[in-house]
Amino acid sequence: MPDPAAPRVPRTPSFRLDGRRALVTGASSGIGFAAAAALAQAGAHVAMVARRAAELEAAVAAVVAEGCSATGRTLDITDLDATAEFVAQSGPFDILVNSAGMARHGPSLDTTPADYDAAMNLNLRAAYFLTRAVARGLIAANRPGSLINVSSQMGHVGGPDRAVYCANKHALEGMTKAMALEWGRYWIRVNTLCPTFIRTPLAERTLADPERKAWILSKIKLGRIGEVEDVMGPVVFLASDASALVTGTHLLVDGGWTAE
Repeated sequence: MPDPAAPRVPRTPSFRLDGRRALVTGASSGIGFAAAAALAQAGAHVAMVARRAAELEAAVAAVVAEGCSATGRTLDITDLDATAEFVAQSGPFDILVNSAGMARHGPSLDTTPADYDAAMNLNLRAAYFLTRAVARGLIAANRPGSLINVSSQMGHVGGPDRAVYCANKHALEGMTKAMALEWGRYWIRVNTLCPTFIRTPLAERTLADPERKAWILSKIKLGRIGEVEDVMGPVVFLASDASALVTGTHLLVDGGWTAE
């Protein structure tokens, strides 16, 4: 007979995502592709969205070939009307990983209005209205959800030649906190994932510069560049019941960069 005085042993909340529907933007490569694969491997059906049709088709096929559930949709999320229509027709989505992003790095004295607008329109404006669209669908369906905006360690520190990038990532952090405060009563959680330099096509140019790579490695206390696999566990954590009381905050995957 069990001892009635014995303490109840708590059970770890599940990291599984079976039966949930996820939307991942920027899903044709890099962090977005890794996030889509991670969510699919955890049991979610993943709608993978990106601008590049051929690359997206190949990415979806690769995920499906592993026995996971995924579909693709070519979409430019800076087209706010088309994006809202897609979310309304295909949702509600229980999980959002907004990984679409771009960078036009350079000295702040040389920033052009065109570069500023391009980065802000995708990294902040499109992210804002996409997150809102997914939240609206969840609220209308009376469903909880986990909305994850891929930010950066540069949303918490500064960096050379990154004034515009730091500006939109710092703003993304503030946006996420405010949305979390507003939507908590609907059981919608909103957080950011903040990676360091991850070995992706977007980071190739920076990492190809030996001097810049050496500076990066001097800042990462674990002494190595990140790989896409490093973000997969954190994405599943934030999407799953394992993080049920986590909202309005950020998860740094930066190898100790910001610990100073």
